[in-house]
Amino acid sequence: MIRSNAPSSEAEILLPAAQIRLSELEDRHENEAAQLERLEAIANLMDARFKLPILPVPIGLDTIIGLVPGIGDTISLGVSGVIVAGARRLDIPTRHLSVMGGNILIDWAIGLVPIVGDLFDVGWQGNVRNVKIARAHLEDRWARERELAAKDF
Repeated sequence: MIRSNAPSSEAEILLPAAQIRLSELEDRHENEAAQLERLEAIANLMDARFKLPILPVPIGLDTIIGLVPGIGDTISLGVSGVIVAGARRLDIPTRHLSVMGGNILIDWAIGLVPIVGDLFDVGWQGNVRNVKIARAHLEDRWARERELAAKDF
């Protein structure tokens, strides 16, 4: 396997053991990326799926079902919990999960306030924020893991 590091034009020749480690790692990363994409799809549906001509930002089901006082925001809280649980399965660190939990708590608490909460939901988009946290962590981890796997031991 020849591996090229950007922007260098010199190819790096990897030992067979490094090739195997990289191959196994790429399989795991592809699986994690697929799981992350599912979480992003849920977040998009909840926060940014629909574009209305009267609003400058897209809205999602969270905003729509949040119009039902009390129960709508509680239902959205459950879906947000699914996203955080999915991030936990992806081994996102506790510090990031705590921030994600804070985002959904803020979304839920302010969402309980009639009208103000609905307007807040449009701009806050806590689910989208949470999957961005997960993606940023995973992309950093993937890069570190690829770098370590490619090293000759």
